[in-house]
Amino acid sequence: MSFFSILSEILSQSGFAHLEWRNCVMFLIAFILIYLAIRKGFEPLLLLPIAFGMLLANLPEAGLMTEAEPWYDSGVLRIIYSGVKSNLFPCLIFMGVGAMTDFGPLIANPISLLLGSAAQFGIYTAFIIAVASGLFTMEEAASIAIIGGADGPTAIYTTNTLAPHLLAPIAVAAYSYMALIPLIQPPIMKALTTKKERETKMVELRKVSKTEKIVFPVVVVLFTALLLPSVAPLLGLLMLGNLFKESGVVDRLSDTAQNALMNIVTIMLGLTVGATANGEIFLSVQTIAIIALGLFAFACSTAGGVLFGKVLYYATGGKINPLIGAAGVSAVPMAARVAQVEGRKYNPTNFLLMHAMGPNVAGVIGSAVAAGVFLIMFG
Repeated sequence: MSFFSILSEILSQSGFAHLEWRNCVMFLIAFILIYLAIRKGFEPLLLLPIAFGMLLANLPEAGLMTEAEPWYDSGVLRIIYSGVKSNLFPCLIFMGVGAMTDFGPLIANPISLLLGSAAQFGIYTAFIIAVASGLFTMEEAASIAIIGGADGPTAIYTTNTLAPHLLAPIAVAAYSYMALIPLIQPPIMKALTTKKERETKMVELRKVSKTEKIVFPVVVVLFTALLLPSVAPLLGLLMLGNLFKESGVVDRLSDTAQNALMNIVTIMLGLTVGATANGEIFLSVQTIAIIALGLFAFACSTAGGVLFGKVLYYATGGKINPLIGAAGVSAVPMAARVAQVEGRKYNPTNFLLMHAMGPNVAGVIGSAVAAGVFLIMFG
């Protein structure tokens, strides 16, 4: 066999020979996300592995997401992806989030629960619109609507049960919008509030006792899991992680959940979520509709939180800054940081972060409850 025949054979079996326009489009999307993660700093811990997973999954003939029997003959990303399909990764992420979360601001200011609830408005609005469009079933509409909670693990958990065939676009949309919170929320926050409202300075929160912080996760998981058993895995591990942190007797477990375990699972989850974005499936009218509905849901959730914040602003005689309502979406602590940054723009002496953390962590519980309602209705 001559050199040129060998070269011809290699080229005929290479990815270049099987490259299609869909692959190129997905590469472009991946490049844009990588740029946003690295150059713009839009939540690179999420966006970078998602973008690179998207890049890898769309390499022709690489077979990284190929499914085969027996399972160990599958592509390497497909094997890792079993952690997503089984809901293992979303639940472990929640444990890490719990270990990093301080529920003190929520306990100190229980009214934050109302702001967190109001920020789930987009979930129910998007559900109604998705059903009314006639493009989606009830189960599909419920899975899409959860994107409005800006909670990737909960979106994956719900979709795995109700509409597993839509996991790719829903997961990518949910995590992408979480990463793009600093870009999406500020214009909505500014449009719905006055300069005077944005300048509002809030008084310091009361100090929460250690006993309160220990009792809170136990009470919450008992109540919510008994009311909505379907979300017990998510909220159970969320509160377990928080109990690790607040108990003060298992520092090694708390540190592992916050750092090593959280980092490992974030890599695995982000990489395989991005890898679900196969060009043949992803570039469709249905996917575009899902991404558009997800953005609409997220915008409505932000608006719902801000508008209810305005209600509380007037009800309390100007003691609550409406900007913290936007933190009611459950992207912890990204949404709270956005509220802090926007508040400082209009009043440099303002410190809204801890106040915003109240509705922020309430949003985590709120989106899980919304998912539990959908799972009971359609699961």
